[in-house]
This record gives sequence, structure tokens and C-alpha cells, in this order.
Amino acid sequence: MAEGTEQEDKTEEPTQRRLDQAVERGEVATSTEINTFAILGAFTLALLIAGPGIARTLLTDMRGFLTNAHAVPDDAHAMAGIAGRSLWIWLQALAVPAGLVAAAGLAAGLLQHPLVFTTETLGPKFERISPMAGVKRIFGIEALFQFGKGLAKLTVVGVVVATVLWRDRDRLEVFARLDPAACLPAILGISLKLLGGVLAIHLTITMADALYQRYRWRQRLRMSKEEMKREMKESDGNPEVKGRMKQIRMQRVKKRMMAAVPTATVIVTNPTHYAVALRYEPGMGAPVCVAKGVDSLALRIREMARAHDVPVLENPPLARALHATVEIDAEVPAEHYRAVAEVIGFVMRLRRRAA
Repeated sequence: MAEGTEQEDKTEEPTQRRLDQAVERGEVATSTEINTFAILGAFTLALLIAGPGIARTLLTDMRGFLTNAHAVPDDAHAMAGIAGRSLWIWLQALAVPAGLVAAAGLAAGLLQHPLVFTTETLGPKFERISPMAGVKRIFGIEALFQFGKGLAKLTVVGVVVATVLWRDRDRLEVFARLDPAACLPAILGISLKLLGGVLAIHLTITMADALYQRYRWRQRLRMSKEEMKREMKESDGNPEVKGRMKQIRMQRVKKRMMAAVPTATVIVTNPTHYAVALRYEPGMGAPVCVAKGVDSLALRIREMARAHDVPVLENPPLARALHATVEIDAEVPAEHYRAVAEVIGFVMRLRRRAA
């Protein structure tokens, strides 16, 4: 009851930090259906590509053994040698399909989440030996879902297999009277049809299970309001988080500045190290700084200004002074009114002449 109440209190979506911590602990959203689908698909592909060759190899080996059965020595040493050679032939024939299936299973796991090395899952946990926890695992929502999913898979796959085999029932009756070499291509074709039908059905099951496992994973990591507040406090005190937030703020400021450069009246430069963009319109109390920067940022401001026909004037003392004293979206200080008025007046006269 207490656990259910605690889960009901967790009404907030998990933060990215909580999700990252869960992955570091090895608690990830994993769908076994994805692995099963990948392995089954790899096996079908291997059977489609290498099936005829494998069948010919094994048929040749078996036919040679049966044809020369009378010449097989009956001592243990010779029999061991024959068994070893036969085993090697079978291993060579099945090596490629087995390798493809193993690679598909590994790729399916890496597709869902990267490799995680942690020892936390090896530690002792009370709920693993608790009888009540065991009962909840057996009769809980997750167990009921897995039971229903398994029953649905069994039913659907059974229907597909029965449908395919029923259509080929006449051919199956003939197989008992045919030579094995003549049966193999037909058996291979029927097997591929069976696997294709099962894969088509299993694809839908896999997608549904993957979405459900992702949903359940986020549900388990939901947070209460108290946990949200505590994590906010911890995040605010984290130097890395502060640095990241500062970096994001600076990026936003730079983006906003570059968007405001085309609206500037004039760009005052050093000419290479500093650039300050000023905007003035009739009726304003004083010019406003809409952008400023040094070195590479100053170069970007000058390039943006030239691209939008904003005048760029060189005045090193004024550029350095404005960069040091005026903030973005702030008016020019009174001590720089005279110098800024001369620059803006010069730009205004140029505009009148051009007009």
C-alpha cells in the first residue's frame, strides 16, 4: 500500500539528469522482442542466402557416409576420426549463419542502448529475496502484460504456421515418398514462407513492445515534487551545470545580437579587435547598443553589417570605451554622447547625400 501511494505521488516527468543516472546504473529500457526479431530476421536471411549451399554440403556428406557405410571401420579410433570430420563439415556449413545470428543479437542490444559497465546491479537487494516483492513480480502489471504478450504471440504465430502448412498439405504428404535430395528445395521454400510470415507478425509485436517498455521505463523514473525541488537545488550547486547554463545563455545572447545587427544605424570598430553596433532613431532619448564583441565575434558583426549595408566606421578609442562601459540593449552613457553624436550625425549626412 505504501509503495502504491509513493508511486502515485510521483506525478512529474523525469528530468534528463535522472534519466542519465538511470542509464549509468544499468537501468535502461530494454525490449527482448527487438532481440528476438533481430535474431529471427538474421536466421531467415542466412537461410535465404546460404540455405541451398548448406543443404548441398550436408546432403553430400550424409549421402557419402550412407553409401559407404559398409566400408566404415568398426574400431573406436576410426569412428572417432569419422565423427570429428563430420562435425567439422557441419561446423563449417553453419558458421556463417551462426555468426550472422550472433551479430544481429549484439546489434539489437546496442541499438536499444549503448554498453553500460556498472557493478551496482551486482549488489545485494532486499527486494530480490523478499516474498512480497516476488509475489508482486509474479502477479503484477508487468507479469500480466508479459503473459498476455506471450499468449498473443503463441496464438498469432500458430495461426500463421497453420495457414502456411495447410496450403502446402498436399506437398507434405508427398515428401515421405520422395528422395531427400528432391525434398530439400521444397522444404527450404516452405521454411522461408513460414519465417517470412512469422517475421511480418513479429514486427508489429516488436514495435508495440518497444514503445511499451520505453513508457514503463519513464513511468518507473517519474519524480515527486519534493524530488524535483531537491534535484533543482543539487543542479544549481553543480559547477558543470552552471557552466553549461552560462554557455547556453551566451549562445542565446550572441544569436540575439547577430539578429539585431541589420537594424543598427552604425558599427563602430577598432578596426579589428572591437565592434559595437549602435541604433538610433528620431525620438529616442539616446542611442542604444544592440550588439558588441571582440576578435572573432567582432569580425562576424562587421561581416553581417556589410551584408546588410550598415555603415562601418573606424574609431578605436570610442569602440574600446563603448565596449567597456555599455551593455547590450542599454543606452550609451552620457559621457560618450558627444563622440557618438558626431558618428551618428556623420552617418545621417551620408544617408541624406545618398538620397
